[in-house]
Amino acid sequence: MSFSRRTLSLVTVLLVFGVLIVGVWWRLGGFAREAEAGNVAEGGEADLPETSGGSQFSADMPQAVGGAEVVRDTLWIRVGAAGQAEAFRRTTLTAQVGGVVQELPVRENQRVTEGTPLLQIDSTEYALGVAQAQADLLAAETDYRQLTLFDDEIEDPAVRAERERIARTRSGLDQSHVALRQAQLQLERSRVTAPFAARIADIRVVEGQYVSAGTELMTVVDLDPIKVEVQVLEAELGFLSEGRRAEVQFAAYPGETFIGSIETINPVVDPDSRTGRVTVLLPNHDHRIKPGMYAEVSLDAEALPDRVMVPRAAILERGEGTRRTMLFVYEQNGNVGVAAWRYVNTGRENDTHVEILREGPENGMVEPGEIVLIDGHHYLAHDTAVRLVDNVEAAGGRPSR
Repeated sequence: MSFSRRTLSLVTVLLVFGVLIVGVWWRLGGFAREAEAGNVAEGGEADLPETSGGSQFSADMPQAVGGAEVVRDTLWIRVGAAGQAEAFRRTTLTAQVGGVVQELPVRENQRVTEGTPLLQIDSTEYALGVAQAQADLLAAETDYRQLTLFDDEIEDPAVRAERERIARTRSGLDQSHVALRQAQLQLERSRVTAPFAARIADIRVVEGQYVSAGTELMTVVDLDPIKVEVQVLEAELGFLSEGRRAEVQFAAYPGETFIGSIETINPVVDPDSRTGRVTVLLPNHDHRIKPGMYAEVSLDAEALPDRVMVPRAAILERGEGTRRTMLFVYEQNGNVGVAAWRYVNTGRENDTHVEILREGPENGMVEPGEIVLIDGHHYLAHDTAVRLVDNVEAAGGRPSR
């Protein structure tokens, strides 16, 4: 019997389709046989494999959370401003006499103490000037002695004094003393020393270079302590006082806070920017802070004593429509820790803490010594089982972001 090519193609397609149907039926039958074989837990529920998400955040397992203690303390309201670091003392040294730079024993960034030699100008000419002035003084003293040789025999004190004055003028004794001191001063000025303990910056000359009086030689900067100058709005200046605490963060050291104090508050307000300059001093023993570094400064301004405070991270908002402020308190329920929510009234706050008030529409309150949750608490419900840990993420919890 012969078949057409079209008939054979149709038969082939039907056979392939049939094989696929048998395969699907077999797979479904296999799953059914596994269930019948006893892969169903006692009680009639399937014993499904536990997923990683279910193992971490199961409602039956205490959730890993971070906590902090409620405190009663002074709440400092802070003023924030931006500024930059400046050297505590800074001066540019200039040549006071002319000549060739003979010695330059220092380099930039070198630490020096007060009086350290920094630069020597060729002093030959100035040493000769001192020698000449000394010789002129010796000649003037000789002339003076000759003019007053027998004056000790004059009995009248007034006459002796007048003759001495005339003799000093004629001999040029006084002028010779002045000339010698000037020559010595010129010689001393050929040697440049550090005016205070500092670091060397911006050396502008080299050995062998001729400099004239007034030529800039180098800059010296005193970096310990270091000052940070910030511009504070005039409306906030009245809250600040000299000596109060300041926290400073530099872009060069992210996450690190430097503690200093308010040194001065400029009494003059800039009429254009309506700000006043506030200077903060910071210890800088290791000279890590460099002049010119950008800084974010937080200044202690208004002090509110005896306030119940919690970290800002503890405060949450819940509710549809009208949002209500709440937090979670860690409580013990038998041997299990639970997160109990409380709706609270908040008051003043700063960058790190929030005041909790007794007065207000909410009836919740926390007391000093209680533990409030500050991490891993955003997805909790009331009375959720929790456990306190130092690192929520490392403990398998869901850290707050």
